[in-house]
Amino acid sequence: MIQTYEFEEVGRLPMPGDNVAIATCRLERGAAVRYRGKLLRMDCTVMEGHRFAVRPIAAGEFLLSWELPFGRAVCDIEPGTYVRNREILEAMSLRRLDVEMPEKPNFEDCLEPFHLDEEGFLPGRQVDRYVEERTFLGYGRDGGRGVGTRNYIVVLGTSSRTSGYARVLAERLQGEADAHPGIDGVVAVAHTEGGENAEPNNKELLLRTLAGFVVHPNVAAVLAVDYGVEAITNKVLRDYMASQGYPLNHVPHHFMTLRGGIQAFLEEGERRIREWLDQAGRIERREHSLDHLKIALQCGGSDAFSGISGNPLVARLTRELIRYGGAANLAETDELIGAESYVLQNVRNLETGRKFLKFMEHFKDWSAWHGNSADANPSGGNKLRGIYNIVLKSIGAARKRDPDVRLDYAIDYGETMHEPGYYFMNSPGNDLESIAGQVASGSNLIFFVTGNGSITNFPFVPTIKVITTTRRYELLSKEMDLNAGQYLEGTQMDELALSAFEHMVEIASGARSMGEKAGHSQVQIWRNWRQRDGSNLDTLLEAELPRNEPLGIQEEDAAATWTMKAVRNGSGQSGDQLGLVVPTSLCSGQIARICADRLNARGLGREQGISRFATLVHTEGCGASAGSNEQIYIRTLLGYLTHPLVKYAVLLEHGCEKTHNDYIWNKLEEEGIDPRGFGWASVQLNGGLENAVAKVEEFFTQAVATSGPPEYLETGLEGLHLGLLNSGPISADVAQSMARLTKQVVGAGGKVVVPENAGLLEAAAFKKEVLIDPDRKASLAYGHRVPTSGFYIMEAPSGHWVETLTGLGATGVEMILAHVGEHPVQGHPLVPVVQVASEGRILGLYGEDVDLELEGQVDQLVGQLLELLAAVGSRRYVPKVVAQGNMDFQLTRGLLGTSA
Repeated sequence: MIQTYEFEEVGRLPMPGDNVAIATCRLERGAAVRYRGKLLRMDCTVMEGHRFAVRPIAAGEFLLSWELPFGRAVCDIEPGTYVRNREILEAMSLRRLDVEMPEKPNFEDCLEPFHLDEEGFLPGRQVDRYVEERTFLGYGRDGGRGVGTRNYIVVLGTSSRTSGYARVLAERLQGEADAHPGIDGVVAVAHTEGGENAEPNNKELLLRTLAGFVVHPNVAAVLAVDYGVEAITNKVLRDYMASQGYPLNHVPHHFMTLRGGIQAFLEEGERRIREWLDQAGRIERREHSLDHLKIALQCGGSDAFSGISGNPLVARLTRELIRYGGAANLAETDELIGAESYVLQNVRNLETGRKFLKFMEHFKDWSAWHGNSADANPSGGNKLRGIYNIVLKSIGAARKRDPDVRLDYAIDYGETMHEPGYYFMNSPGNDLESIAGQVASGSNLIFFVTGNGSITNFPFVPTIKVITTTRRYELLSKEMDLNAGQYLEGTQMDELALSAFEHMVEIASGARSMGEKAGHSQVQIWRNWRQRDGSNLDTLLEAELPRNEPLGIQEEDAAATWTMKAVRNGSGQSGDQLGLVVPTSLCSGQIARICADRLNARGLGREQGISRFATLVHTEGCGASAGSNEQIYIRTLLGYLTHPLVKYAVLLEHGCEKTHNDYIWNKLEEEGIDPRGFGWASVQLNGGLENAVAKVEEFFTQAVATSGPPEYLETGLEGLHLGLLNSGPISADVAQSMARLTKQVVGAGGKVVVPENAGLLEAAAFKKEVLIDPDRKASLAYGHRVPTSGFYIMEAPSGHWVETLTGLGATGVEMILAHVGEHPVQGHPLVPVVQVASEGRILGLYGEDVDLELEGQVDQLVGQLLELLAAVGSRRYVPKVVAQGNMDFQLTRGLLGTSA
């Protein structure tokens, strides 16, 4: 039966002059919609959030939403026609939908250039400030730091090298923080930046962000931790803060350098923080004017309704806050491309307008240096929910500024907001990277608008999540704070805004947001980019990938007598069997960690030979560019899904990312891998954190129930799949011992992989003993599964230790042998990392964190290494870095990857 609807039941026009409408529910093919006295017949199924024409649109005519052009018709479009571009059809083809999509697009994207009329420019007017004051209960800070909405102690990994330490220390102190009611918690700020030896291109913004974190009003005290040899150290940060006038002396703090065993320094960190717990726990909330409230305006997992309900609600609330003297921070530069005319309708002065446009142009240039386009932003989740292109996304995102509110300032990433008013901050569209800059700028509360249902939270700043439709709110009610979907059902925006404003004051005064109740959080700083200009672009684009073949080596040594007690698996044998939870993007990473922790606490699968559950928390899959970066990502992910150590694996999507579950499903099929062999869960589609965790647990429980006890077998060196690398200097004897080890393993039919950035390959003793061609090139792509036995050199685009470790693990190596000549390094969450050292100074400082002290002649060293590897491979010995929990995981973006 064909249904007939009134337009108000099923459609929404953002503005009266629009020629296409947004479907507020799914409309089946043939359905009739009564619009302005005419009956519109749907020519095919229109999904919720997608658009259909409401009047005839001639070929060449603009398609309008918010009375602004977002596309140009390529053919005549009749009323009732589903409007679609090529990108939306391609995106939907990746989804397993029960909808038959049209074959051809009927409009093409158009991005009208914006030109600022400087001669006719008129300064805008800001909304009047209220005479009366409003207050909230907050924590006053000395030195001009402002007023905190929370009272946290922060463990800051100054660079990526101490991220693992920061997480472990914060976890050890969770219970103790609970005993101090005035403290909101002890949290880790662990990130991916500044850990290489070379100075990063993002050094200035990285230091600005870290400095902003340290003096943030929500921070009661901070412990900053480094090794003292990174590109970004405590000294570099301290000197930067002094030169830029940050009020460091008004923050209880300590800069700690790890020059000794990690256990001793964990105890030292605990002692420091316990002192601060007593001190900071005595600070009380007091009444402060709302002019101390600075809010970050953010959106993620946006949909077609973000610009109609969620963003206008936050804009109206922001208008009221500014009238009370507060400040607001709008970000995400690339997500405002196409909305420049709206953003600059009301601006304080010409300088601010110019600066805003300068940030836009630089972002476009920066993307182009890497072979990317700044307007290729919308993710798979955005498109599924009706955002066809960057123009639609930007027009909706810009609605976080109320038309009455003036744009007062344009600032760079992490720059401090000193004055009240409305700010634009330069940042990528990547939600977490953008939020980090807003927090560093002084935002002490975050409003996060979402259509799909993003559940992200920041460690020490409360996040208030606003969802755009009631249907999604009901699905994710335990994760969302405010339901802007009520506006679509008839509630007046002013009524919603008043309620939301009062909720904001309550949260600022100490009431818990839904995200805080859920107990998970994430940090990601704007990641380093590899190109400073476009001069090297053509060379990089034309570079050939490695052929993924083993390299010939010098005559192989006779295999040593060596055995390992392996576990039999479907493809032969391996050194262990694990359950793996794979987040398909950064936003599902912390939920994946919760899954693994709960499964390990249960001890699930121990009798069936599952030694533990692991997860691979990373920062990719959503707010990053496509092209080579995306190819690296999927290649690496597939390497882990088919890793010999993995018995069972679940993919956990957030739900709105580029690399969602359907995307991974299609890639598995392209590689001839049956997707039905894996579990699948979705934070958004399964109804939130707890439901997604339950779905993951259900899969593993059922999988383990069908497994029998493990079978073991003895294997020789032919069963050894080994990664070799080093950190810092390496002696000639150790290099030679690793060379002989390599030849013995390869000679027996095993596999050895060395990353191209390993100093080991430059050691004369290793080159002479192993390499036939001393000018060797990478023979294996980063993260590519090793196809056959032999010796491989894996490409490594960066000098980032964890990025290299991540690519190495994806090749299928089952153990990684690392010589440390600088300091101990982070381990890998899936593949055991065995650390050995030979230099007296390193052993004197870090001996308790090293698995083996190498002593003796070369032949003796080889024997020591083989004995240690046999113990690890037979599960008789757990490497120290694993026992400590000091592990990390991070995919590289290659030389052309950018944040988007």
